[in-house]
Amino acid sequence: MTRSHSLRGRLLGLVLSAIAVAALFQAASAYRGALQQADEMFDYHLQQMAYAMRSGVPSLPEPLQPEDDDADYVVQIWGANGVQLFRSHRNALPPRAVLGFSDVVQDGTHYRVYSIQTALQTIQIAQDMSARQARARALAVRAMLPMAWMAPLLMLAMWWAIRHSLKPLERTRRQVATRAADDLSPLAEDELPDEVRPLVHELNLLFGRVHTAFHAQKSFVANAAHELRSPLTALKLQAQALGRAHDAPTRDLAVHRLHQGIDRAIRLMNQLLVLARQESAADTPPERLNLQQLVQQAVEEALPLAQEKQMDLGLAPSEPTWVMGHADALRILLRNLLDNALKYSPEQGQVDVALCTEDGAACVRIDDSGPGISAEDRERVFDRFFRSAEASNISGSGLGLAIAQAIAQAHGAQLRLSASPSLGGLRVELVFSATPDDQKKA
Repeated sequence: MTRSHSLRGRLLGLVLSAIAVAALFQAASAYRGALQQADEMFDYHLQQMAYAMRSGVPSLPEPLQPEDDDADYVVQIWGANGVQLFRSHRNALPPRAVLGFSDVVQDGTHYRVYSIQTALQTIQIAQDMSARQARARALAVRAMLPMAWMAPLLMLAMWWAIRHSLKPLERTRRQVATRAADDLSPLAEDELPDEVRPLVHELNLLFGRVHTAFHAQKSFVANAAHELRSPLTALKLQAQALGRAHDAPTRDLAVHRLHQGIDRAIRLMNQLLVLARQESAADTPPERLNLQQLVQQAVEEALPLAQEKQMDLGLAPSEPTWVMGHADALRILLRNLLDNALKYSPEQGQVDVALCTEDGAACVRIDDSGPGISAEDRERVFDRFFRSAEASNISGSGLGLAIAQAIAQAHGAQLRLSASPSLGGLRVELVFSATPDDQKKA
């Protein structure tokens, strides 16, 4: 199992650990520095006491009286002839003096000694190191106290700062946790940290894609339920008619009509699936495509239908034209336009296909010799399942142009319908948006 962890806990752990380590290091540095400063201060004190006694034996303070065995300081003074003139402690130091600072151990006691010699006398000042170190440690501990107080306060401040900084994440979590299952509205991106805003932005994009997929699914189910009801009912009636047929001609007619109904249902289902796939297609990055090759492939695929109806299907010579898009979707679009042109044109009719440029933009133009579409119906034919009066006597699902329009809009292109000036039927123009490079070439 993957071990879960809390971002807040990890941040707090790392930051508080860093503060603790830094505080310990600072405390250790302060402790050592205080000990060193105390040692230097005590040495300076010994030195100043010795200098003060050069003019004679001073009036010594209470800790230096001979009867006080616990005194911190020991003073010995010798005359020029080596005779001891003064001793402040009954435990005498060795009867020799090393000028300057030195360390002496006498009767198990460690002393720090400073000696100075004048023309008349030699002065020796000693301090018990145990008492000296105790005082130095006390001073060092006092130097550590600010850090001991500062570290907990700094930890508390960092805990508050991290908790306050992560509030937008908690707010976003509550927004996601409390929303309904079908609520795919975008999350608020205001007041989010720069590190979190891209994640929430991508989540909003994902919500948008899921919403599109749900909408396409609902639309497909609604369309299928609405449009398949009639073909399935017709198939049932045709099957019943086949069962009641007693003679061969009637049976053959019923079988033929049943096959036609099955073909219509298959075409309708395929169109519905194509439409649903286009509506729920993910936002994949487009590719640079040669539109000339796509048009040629679509014409080649439509040739069998044109030959079956003895129609003249022609492609005008053209130059390679490049567009940004998805190859599979554009093939479906071009094939639907050609299928409509061939389907609604009469036997031995004509369909002309041309690839050209219009104001620097690529344009595919398809002219047919069919009945065309009236001006008032040219906008409505892009609606699903709408069929114009001119196409009422020809079988179809009314989804071909709706699918073509959906694909064109996904590619930023336009579908324009008008009367064909050359063949008298319908002219369909697929016009792509011009890119800056195309406009320069134009």
